[in-house]
Amino acid sequence: MSKNQFNDLTSLATYLPSRRSGRPRNMVAPGPSDAQIADIVTMAMRTPDHGKLAPWRVVAVAADQRGQLAHGIKSAYRKEKPDAGRMELEGLEAMAHEAPALLILLSSPVDSTKIPLWEQELSCGAFAMNILHAAHRLGFVGGWITGWPAYNDDVRDLFGSAPEKIAGFLYLGTSNIELTERPRPGLADILSFWTPPNGQ
Repeated sequence: MSKNQFNDLTSLATYLPSRRSGRPRNMVAPGPSDAQIADIVTMAMRTPDHGKLAPWRVVAVAADQRGQLAHGIKSAYRKEKPDAGRMELEGLEAMAHEAPALLILLSSPVDSTKIPLWEQELSCGAFAMNILHAAHRLGFVGGWITGWPAYNDDVRDLFGSAPEKIAGFLYLGTSNIELTERPRPGLADILSFWTPPNGQ
């Protein structure tokens, strides 16, 4: 192992415990530039991907497109819920405008007789996490949100088509509050060491 590799690993030991998700409503400028978004997605592509299918896509929504996004989401919501109330629609409007940068992550499965759909979906989740890691590495905070719009086909059709699904709305920016640690599960609840069944 080279000295530089060791230093990178030392930095990683500090970096991983420092990553926190942020709330989109608490994200303000600066956010990543278009060039930085390209860097973030490029770094995120170093994701486990059985079969080299790249079963994921990212659509960046520009700041001056947020109004059109809000209109599309609210139209889809009214179609599904004609009696939608004012507060529901205002919540969707706010969702479309939060944070300086917004990426729509699509699970984009590839027909394959060898790679199960489940493995492709797992890869998409890993890709999302890598986007958050890459954003954090560049000094930004990120948040991965789903909610009603992620499961609506008309909203999905704003960005892609079946069999694609919205895997999440990834918000990036700078937090206007100090990020605090949230409760984590106990290690003993997550990690165990296998004991083979009796007789084996």
